[in-house]
Amino acid sequence: MKKENDKPIQIAGAGLAGLAAAITLAQDGRKVVVHEAKSEVGHRFAGDLQGLENWSEHQDVLAWMRDQGLPVTFSYLPCRTGEAFDAWGNQYRIGSQKPLFYMIERGPGKKSLDTALLERAISNGVEVEFGSRLKSLSGKGILATGPKAADAIAVGYHFETSMDNGFWLILDNDLAPDGYSYLLIMNGRGTVKSCMFRDFKNESLYVGRTVDRFQGLLKVDMKNQTPHGGAGNLYSPAKIVSGVHPMVGEHAGFQDSLWGFGMRIAIQSGILAAQCIMKGADYEKLWRSAYLASQRKSAVNRVLFGLLGNQGFRRVLKSSRSRIENADNLMYKLYKPTILGSLLYPWARLRIHSRRKDASCNHVDCNCIWCRHGNH
Repeated sequence: MKKENDKPIQIAGAGLAGLAAAITLAQDGRKVVVHEAKSEVGHRFAGDLQGLENWSEHQDVLAWMRDQGLPVTFSYLPCRTGEAFDAWGNQYRIGSQKPLFYMIERGPGKKSLDTALLERAISNGVEVEFGSRLKSLSGKGILATGPKAADAIAVGYHFETSMDNGFWLILDNDLAPDGYSYLLIMNGRGTVKSCMFRDFKNESLYVGRTVDRFQGLLKVDMKNQTPHGGAGNLYSPAKIVSGVHPMVGEHAGFQDSLWGFGMRIAIQSGILAAQCIMKGADYEKLWRSAYLASQRKSAVNRVLFGLLGNQGFRRVLKSSRSRIENADNLMYKLYKPTILGSLLYPWARLRIHSRRKDASCNHVDCNCIWCRHGNH
């Protein structure tokens, strides 16, 4: 057993799931080597502002991270109040008692979530090899190389601004097909994007409309704009092990199908995979017990959301005014597994068609940033 524990555990990918797994293993005294194909951590995010969800479970996500031995040294903004707009410009207040989510920075920046996890991993003795792409994996290891195709994309700009901190979203299929447009501001920096779930080839059209709409509603102050895009997949594999190796994070398709959030479950899956290696437990069985029901509920939410359309968005926002002012409770109930959700899942699964096996690009005048087929 001692000889087995002396062999380094290999992790493919230095994303949130991979680094969380590495930290967990290192805290147990295991030797860990993380292989990252890019030259830096969080390469594909480039300073993107994102939301670390805090509604899917009762325990605060930052308190949970501390309990797991993960650092909370990154910059974050607790987001309790914001604003939503429908396609006609009607405004709705979003509020919550506790932070609905924490706005954080992704990428290689000094105060990013990615950098905080990297620094903790290294300080715990984890060896991180950048520019290293594993071609094969023998012995104990974890696969954490990120999404394999784009089932949803978020495309827009990063910029500098003098605007106050806050978050805003617009539900309008003319701006973000089957998705939503959003604006995030934190400490003089902003991200404005269209998060769309179809018609990717016309992304530039939707991004332009999104920026114009926010300018009309809020007169957004944007300086030094930099284009950026990200992709996520909604693929749910039949098994979440490849051979004998656990798949974690977006590599396994772990992402919220409704809004595209995924950081919390990515970190959770990395920790769970590490614990299973440490204890010799069945990762597939434990993951299904802990998370399968909530993943299926998010798939049902996604299909129902896509059926609403602009008129439906407006009706839901109007009828839910009092509830979205307590959005943390509303979102928790929305994501909580139910008997009805279980009954609807087979129907929803038939309506979700992942592009995971098709990484080709079909853009009009393509100059895309998010494609993963390597031709750009």
